[in-house]
Amino acid sequence: MKFSFEFFPPKNNLLEKKLYNTILKLNILNPYLFSVTCSSSSNSEELTLSTAKLIQKKTNITTAAHLTCINFDTYELKKIALNYWENGIKSIVALRGDNIIKTNNSSNMHASDLVTLLKNVADFDISVAAYPEVHPEAHSPFSDLINLKKKIDNGASRAITQFFFNVDSYLKFRDRCIAIGITVDIIPGILPILSFKQLKKFLSMTNICIPKKIYTIFEQTQNDHNVQKIIGSSIAIDLVEKLYSEGVKIFHFYTLNNADTMCAIYHCLNH
Repeated sequence: MKFSFEFFPPKNNLLEKKLYNTILKLNILNPYLFSVTCSSSSNSEELTLSTAKLIQKKTNITTAAHLTCINFDTYELKKIALNYWENGIKSIVALRGDNIIKTNNSSNMHASDLVTLLKNVADFDISVAAYPEVHPEAHSPFSDLINLKKKIDNGASRAITQFFFNVDSYLKFRDRCIAIGITVDIIPGILPILSFKQLKKFLSMTNICIPKKIYTIFEQTQNDHNVQKIIGSSIAIDLVEKLYSEGVKIFHFYTLNNADTMCAIYHCLNH
């Protein structure tokens, strides 16, 4: 069983110290990859780069930088990509991104176009996003699948899914990927639930369905955050064990920069 861990860049010195401690704890678990998200804020790629460089330097673990394309033109993207490559960050998670900043540079590029651009800059190792329960803007499940295949055909090495809680959703999606000729790993993205309030915020931006049983449990415990973390860890462990029994060997965890929960989950899964 192989793990990768995703972080977001810290916004102040206190959060930077917390992230540093998180990285040191998770590095002991020998992940095959760390990744660092980016946002739509100004100069976010610089913060992503500096964080990725620090992690890779301190841990010697390959660290991927997330890169979105919708708020940049091709010249800017090529410049950013070359800067990543020259600074030793040779793995990219290529995403379209949300068009939050309305600028003259906002483009009509898609993630598949970004994959092509990156491969033209250098031989990046590229991961892309996949959506077992369909991207909110997709015209249909089939068109969403075709878009994923295009990203793979253009040079992506693997896909990492959006988080989900229904094992069957992932398994059916994996079967559909295989049926249209997608042969790379479809790595499940696992989100340990740390807070029900936070989860509902995430759900409001996606098509993800949360099983009624899970929803009810968190409704009943919404005033006890410690209990919610324990329940969230248990759900994540159960999800991984079921996927592992179905032949899945690689898992990507959305850590939310939390080390203790991830360490607990890891040790329960590797007893």
